[in-house]
Amino acid sequence: MSRISFETLLEAGAHFGHLKRKWNPAMAPYIFMERNGIHIIDLHKTAAMVDTAADALKQIAKSGKKVLFVATKKQLKDIVAEKAQAVGMPYVIERWPGGMLTNFPTIRKAVKKMTTIDKLMADGTYSNLSKREVLQITRQRAKLDKTLGSIADLTRLPSAIFVVDVLKEYIAVHEANRLGIPVFAIVDTNSNPGDVDFVIPANDDATKSVEVILDACCAAIAEGLEERKVEKLDTEVAEGEEENADKKPARRRTTRARANKAADAEGAENAAE
Repeated sequence: MSRISFETLLEAGAHFGHLKRKWNPAMAPYIFMERNGIHIIDLHKTAAMVDTAADALKQIAKSGKKVLFVATKKQLKDIVAEKAQAVGMPYVIERWPGGMLTNFPTIRKAVKKMTTIDKLMADGTYSNLSKREVLQITRQRAKLDKTLGSIADLTRLPSAIFVVDVLKEYIAVHEANRLGIPVFAIVDTNSNPGDVDFVIPANDDATKSVEVILDACCAAIAEGLEERKVEKLDTEVAEGEEENADKKPARRRTTRARANKAADAEGAENAAE
């Protein structure tokens, strides 16, 4: 069963591409036709490729790995943040910090600095500082939180990135390609799908279009996380049963040994009499 229907994509306006003169020829396989100088995306292919991408994302989540969502377009920030938070995944909706993937240790240091500031504020260390110094530190903390707060829990490189508009987020795509990190992306008719591992051809400007595609992909991630929980619980139950099974023979042997000892004692008493 398809995760997203043709009708849903059509209603969301996912089929509207860019003007013909702005197209990227590499997107030709995903274009259905041209109307009034605008390319129309083949939504049958979009629906099929959403399914493929969602299945892959589900497996990543099921294995306990992270997917980094990237979308810095003004109209899409809130949507991407909401969807990513719902499934507990990191996201970047402000300016992409250059070297975030290729220079990840430096980014982690900045995140740790933010955590250190929080601890020092909590234990009252900054109470002895002047108002000006406290203000400077507070501003620095706010700046770090704005750019890195959403990836504070990302302790290692993500196993995949999900990008909305590869043309705008070309630096993120380039860094992921250099490190061999799979790229999932909503790709419009003016973009190059060559650097994307899981292409989802669709309108990447309309909020409704992006929202319905993210709904399908995040639902798959949620399924993967749920299956991981169930498997973990089953493993714990199985281990508990094995532990109990190992203990039972030991109890039986102890009981049998006591019975033999009692029988020997009784035999000794009878012999003495």
